[in-house]
Amino acid sequence: MWDMDIDQAAKIKVIGVGGGGNNAVNRMIEDGVQGVEFIAVNTDAQALNSSKAGIRMQIGASLTRGLGAGANPEIGRKAVEESRSQLQEVLKGADMVFVTAGMGGGTGTGAAPAIAEISHELGALTIGVVTRPFGFEGHKRRLNAVSGIELMRQAVDTLIIVPNDRLLQIVDKRTPMVEAFREADNVLRQGVQGISDLIAVPGLINLDFADVKAIMSNQGTALMGIGVAKGENRAVDAAKKAISSPLLETSIDGAQGVLMNITGGSNLSLFEVQAAADIVASAADKELNMIFGSSINDNYKDEIMITVIATGFMDKEKPSSKSSREALPKSNFQGQPRRERPKVEEPVNYYGWQESEKPAHGNVRGQWDYPEETLYNNEDNKQETREPYRESSRYGQETENSLDIPAFLRNRNRRNKY
Repeated sequence: MWDMDIDQAAKIKVIGVGGGGNNAVNRMIEDGVQGVEFIAVNTDAQALNSSKAGIRMQIGASLTRGLGAGANPEIGRKAVEESRSQLQEVLKGADMVFVTAGMGGGTGTGAAPAIAEISHELGALTIGVVTRPFGFEGHKRRLNAVSGIELMRQAVDTLIIVPNDRLLQIVDKRTPMVEAFREADNVLRQGVQGISDLIAVPGLINLDFADVKAIMSNQGTALMGIGVAKGENRAVDAAKKAISSPLLETSIDGAQGVLMNITGGSNLSLFEVQAAADIVASAADKELNMIFGSSINDNYKDEIMITVIATGFMDKEKPSSKSSREALPKSNFQGQPRRERPKVEEPVNYYGWQESEKPAHGNVRGQWDYPEETLYNNEDNKQETREPYRESSRYGQETENSLDIPAFLRNRNRRNKY
């Protein structure tokens, strides 16, 4: 009579989208993440064959014929629209949905925000966990990722962004590229597991779904830090590593909500949990709302892993209503949302340029900070953008116009001109 029906427990679903998301789901399954239902979604039928998820769904079969999105996010988005009813069916009934993907490609970048929007419409607490691509993956993937992350931010309750380049600070310099990508997948896994374990896995301190929802509902961008330590002061050391993790793009100072999970072996003590919580609380806002719990994983033995999710940064709040999300400009998925007519007062960017002085295209340092300019090519304004560069910098003009001209021809042109 007093036994809890399993159907009354919070239903947590993890949906991996695209290659990076599918790999992250595989890592979670291999690592024994419990209490969640795994779903793998892809436009590439062959890639789905290697997925270990209980539910594998090919989207956009008519559109892509199972051959993938070809690194085109617009194809990924259209694939979701084609398979919208099937996605609604598999997400139906979930209390919490994690949408995990690698940003920069076609399926993950285009499909993940659309799937997150479906989850949000169905009433689930929707958490996005995504990666920014490594720098060596190229300029185009970086631009795609900027658009995908912005659309993802508007579709979820909380978005955790893992910058892959920061992983280079926590891996050995001799780490092979394959291992670097695997580590990125592993961080996605830790982000999901650090939250889901608090609800689904029995431990010293457990939280219910309402606790997690209070911290993560409509919170915008979140920061995630992970710390692992062993030894006599392992709890304190792991907590300090977590709040100073290279994965944190900024300090957690100012965070109004923190969710902390402490995972250790069967010898994890309540005193260690308290000591770690004190360290994290002292680094955040004085009005902090912190919830923490602990789970037992015998694989850790003498180690402790602490995962910190910080939310509630006032300057990073996302619109809480659907109407606010709809007010955003539509993205052309070739870089950034479509540009409007320039304002009279032009902002000065980080490098001191006026917007009209920036090159319309070309690999100029700092361009990734304003990717919307990169693919915007207005023939009518071409003369306006070139003139300031011709007057102020011969090098700037060459960067814009001469990338494809051999060096000896550029030298000859300069001699003839000057």
